[in-house]
Amino acid sequence: MQRCPRWSPVIWLLLVAMGLSFSTRLWRPLSKAEFRSTAFSSAANISNMPSSSSSSSSSASWATIWLHGLGDNGPNNEPVQNFFNFPNMKWQFPSAPFQPVSCNYGSVMPSWFDIEELPFTAESPINEEALLVAVKKVHEMLDKQVEEGISADRIFLCGFSQGGALSLASALSYPKRLAGAAVFSGWVPFKPTFLGKATEGKQIPFLWQHGMNDPTVHFEAGQAGPPLLASHGINCEFKAYPGLQHSISAEELTYLGQWLKARMGL
Repeated sequence: MQRCPRWSPVIWLLLVAMGLSFSTRLWRPLSKAEFRSTAFSSAANISNMPSSSSSSSSSASWATIWLHGLGDNGPNNEPVQNFFNFPNMKWQFPSAPFQPVSCNYGSVMPSWFDIEELPFTAESPINEEALLVAVKKVHEMLDKQVEEGISADRIFLCGFSQGGALSLASALSYPKRLAGAAVFSGWVPFKPTFLGKATEGKQIPFLWQHGMNDPTVHFEAGQAGPPLLASHGINCEFKAYPGLQHSISAEELTYLGQWLKARMGL
């Protein structure tokens, strides 16, 4: 089984339009003791970010749940919302639980589900049992938004890398139709038979964006997703970015904004 490379994936959010940049921490295999002492905060990098333009929970009529990648956390990704100006949008950035990750030698780190190997290719093994546990947690997050008054068809689910893979699986299998789901540098984390569980999920519009120079989740792994979805009648727009590695670019976020606006009727 192939292990994670010494330095694993990170998000580089090049917020060019704002003249700002944001990055998360690079990962290497760590012992449990080392990992627990590692600082996750990127406050030094985002202290000058403008305040969020999103709506307060009480006045929001739309919601976006953003799922981070392996080894990251929700607060590190909060600057994403400042790239957009949706006054009626509520953003949620949950954090994955700490658990052992096989591809990183069993090190305990934030992870939505276990990953057996990285780089991830179109032939990499998947752990659907672990995935389903994570999917259940995301469905609970979605249920909570509905309980708080946001209609399911006004909720977007987005994610990067592992979070993108989880967003895909969670949106497809949720029993209510969501507004849409976006995958950044993700992969298909399930077997084709999983799509048989999709009911309302088959009606959801998907956006999939992937860098063509991604060394962590190979481009071919991401590129294989949309045709699989299309074969089951699922609408998925795919956009490839030459030169982009395992990160999120300002160009991707700009397009996401356009895609969200179209879904919201703005």
